Amino acid sequence: MTPITNIADLRAVGARKVPRALFGYVDSGSYDEITLAANRAELAKLRFRQRVLVDTTGRSMATTLVGQPAALPVAIAPTGLTGLIRGDGEVLSARAAAAAGIPYCLSTMSIATIEDIRAAIDAPFWFQLYVLRDRAFSRSMIERARAAECPVLVVTVDLPLRGQRHADIRNGLTVPPRVTLRNAVDVLTKPAWGLGVLRAKRRTFGNIEAYLKGRVSLMGAGEWSTHHFDQTLSWTDMAWIRDLWPGKLVLKGILDPADAERAVAVGADAIVVSNHGGRQLDGAPATITVLPEIVAAVGGRIEVLFDGGVRSGQDVLRALALGARGVLLGRAYLYGLAAAGERGCAMALDIIRRELEITMMLTGVTDLRRVPRDVLYDGA
Repeated sequence: MTPITNIADLRAVGARKVPRALFGYVDSGSYDEITLAANRAELAKLRFRQRVLVDTTGRSMATTLVGQPAALPVAIAPTGLTGLIRGDGEVLSARAAAAAGIPYCLSTMSIATIEDIRAAIDAPFWFQLYVLRDRAFSRSMIERARAAECPVLVVTVDLPLRGQRHADIRNGLTVPPRVTLRNAVDVLTKPAWGLGVLRAKRRTFGNIEAYLKGRVSLMGAGEWSTHHFDQTLSWTDMAWIRDLWPGKLVLKGILDPADAERAVAVGADAIVVSNHGGRQLDGAPATITVLPEIVAAVGGRIEVLFDGGVRSGQDVLRALALGARGVLLGRAYLYGLAAAGERGCAMALDIIRRELEITMMLTGVTDLRRVPRDVLYDGA
């Protein structure tokens, strides 16, 4: 087997082990993928200032993220369909995150349910909420997250309607997956994937299916959710959620300083500077380019987390130097999950950790809670 040296190696292995439709779902962005490419390109432009003869033996990588202890300034981002990338994928990822000492965030659009994750791990986990037109659904999800003792609720605010992802259309992505004449050869050449999914506990959107049981008989959970994204969602709804949720509240999908200010005003505890991984508004800026002005706008009143294009420990340090408290990993851990399940996810996290540690040493950083801006060259 080819040695796994970085996240790109895991991506290459994962692409061979997962059907094209599902790997395309993970790997692609919306429309012309301008923003998807920009997330990576703008991070890569940032150059480090190497420092020498600095004693870094007492360095610390530990921090807190939205009040939760973390061995690294990293959390697993909420990602849909994870349990189809690998059978029971959410459970496997949650276990890997718990073993690494970092938070795991479960998506509303997961295959496993909130209750499945609660039963699988002892560590507290976060829950991500999509607010759909059926407000009873949102209330139900909040109540279930409270019952599971989730300390953090992450509300995604940048999806009133799905951005078109050409790869999903071309590949005929369905949930649960269907074997058709078009994809039969591809699926049949992935027997390990197929057996894993067949043996898994669930193969459709578990959280939604649990809510719809006995209520909707003519359409599945996936079709129901597609028709229920809410284009009327507003800041008033965020205030409603703030009243319902007693724990920490995070708003994910902030790209503008004015919206960051509104998040402070509505009582959010943190925001995630995010463009949905380049999967929504194509042509939106790379998240790293707007991070500094958003950090300046909130002025330390709430935590600022970051996602978009993170594939290495170097990327983590870049975001911290520009003011982020921590980063959320999406594709990076999914590539590991696709490649080797729980072990692959753990490998992805360990790659990030090792890269981050050596970058700390070579830049003279000793505490990831206080990364100075001058770790990066100005104008890089």
